[in-house]
Amino acid sequence: MQWKLDATHTQVGFAVKHMAISTVRGRFTKFDGAGETNDAGALVKASFTIDAASLDTNQEQRDAHLRSADFFDVEHFPTATFASTKIAVDGTDITITGDFTMHGVTRSVTLKGETTPVVKDPWGMTRTALTLEGKLNRKEWGLNWNQALELGGFMVSDEVKLSIELEAVAA
Repeated sequence: MQWKLDATHTQVGFAVKHMAISTVRGRFTKFDGAGETNDAGALVKASFTIDAASLDTNQEQRDAHLRSADFFDVEHFPTATFASTKIAVDGTDITITGDFTMHGVTRSVTLKGETTPVVKDPWGMTRTALTLEGKLNRKEWGLNWNQALELGGFMVSDEVKLSIELEAVAA
């Protein structure tokens, strides 16, 4: 069965440490995705595309900096993509490994989470959902900007935590 991401019921978020003392959270507001399940209902393929310019951290100046060449460089790299290469399901637990391309660099990323049962909504549509989390080192994708702090540490952590809450509709 083919699935299409329901963007109105999906959130793609990230979190990074700021000045080693607090966490800044952000999200992307424009994305698209698809998946495929086999006859037994197990997910066998998943992909998504993120509009990098749609990032939102609730602070315009920071968002502009993140869109600049110091970070995402959205003028040259307008999208980030993910394509699964391996999917393992154990009950409701799911692990999806795939090629994540961002800032012109492709590396493997593993996302872990949970699946929900397939349901029929009140309008007769078939739906399912996934909750996924993962981590990546932003420098492995060439997002290297940072600033040393006087008391030690750096302005932005290298580790980025990803969180995805997605809902999909049978195509």
